[in-house]
Amino acid sequence: MILIDKPPHNPLRLTVFFPCYNEEMHVEQTTERAIKACRKVSDDFEVIIVDDGSRDRTPELADALVERHPQVRAVHNRPNLGYGGALQRGFREASKDWVFYTDGDGQFDFEEIASLIPLLDSCEIVAGYRLDRKDSAVRRLNAWAWTTLVNTVFGLRVRDVDCAFKLYPRKLFDEIEMHSMGALIDAEILARAKNLGYRIAQVGVHHYARDGGEQSGANIKVIARAFVELFRLRRKITAAHRARSHT
Repeated sequence: MILIDKPPHNPLRLTVFFPCYNEEMHVEQTTERAIKACRKVSDDFEVIIVDDGSRDRTPELADALVERHPQVRAVHNRPNLGYGGALQRGFREASKDWVFYTDGDGQFDFEEIASLIPLLDSCEIVAGYRLDRKDSAVRRLNAWAWTTLVNTVFGLRVRDVDCAFKLYPRKLFDEIEMHSMGALIDAEILARAKNLGYRIAQVGVHHYARDGGEQSGANIKVIARAFVELFRLRRKITAAHRARSHT
């Protein structure tokens, strides 16, 4: 196992970001909640809005939030890069020691960031899992099957691989390559981190019903692409592991 030199987290230097695609109903409220939560856990933070090619008023609302709040930045993907591409942009834009991300649709409570931070004493990555998930039975079943498959393929023990409530060390993203532009992005990052010896802790977080906007995770094309990418990723990680073992 590779030993990880953890950046200090006391005081916590924190980047919080969230991707937005046509989230004009949520982007202002989500940003305000992010700022409020960050102030409770860090004196040195930034909030990044990743506008992923939105076609509604999300871009202009995001830019207006930047004008009002010095801690806020907005970046715009043109064209839309998909969920994986949006997360990649957020991780690469982060400038602080620790990076937290969630979704921009208001289904998580930013205040629960505080429950992740104490676990950094015994790990490098903290992954949330959804308590009382507010999705349809079919969506919950699909998520269970996907998480089970990902755990089996990569030797992970993650309860909710796609839960959009995770805290990472920024240095991880200088050490790994990210390729997934779709739904595989969470699995890719966790699998590559595990392969480097990063330790992953988990904590339950509350999940709330979505009250508007567009949801693309259940799109059959998104799911099909994730399955194809999954096995390509396994081959890449296996090849990389073999290459390191022979050096």
